[in-house]
Amino acid sequence: MSKGTLFALSLFPYLGFLWFLSRSPQMPRFALYGFYGTLVFVAVTIPAGIYAQVHYGDSLANVDWLHGSAEVFLTLSNILIVLGFRQAVKQLKIKH
Repeated sequence: MSKGTLFALSLFPYLGFLWFLSRSPQMPRFALYGFYGTLVFVAVTIPAGIYAQVHYGDSLANVDWLHGSAEVFLTLSNILIVLGFRQAVKQLKIKH
């Protein structure tokens, strides 16, 4: 199985994960937005990888400016996840 096929197949479990998370009333909204933001990262990374291969003849990981630009979306997603869970922990401390 190619890594491209494996990558495509890995989206289905992640979409299931998002489906279940979005139905949980306990899931912090910011964190949920962060997990959805990971899909944005994937959506940006795929064309960036294709562009790196076609334009530079190299993988995305070796084209620093393009790789860094794509990674910004992952960083923003991670920040939202952390802020969401931080807010949830703070709210739990206030209740108890």
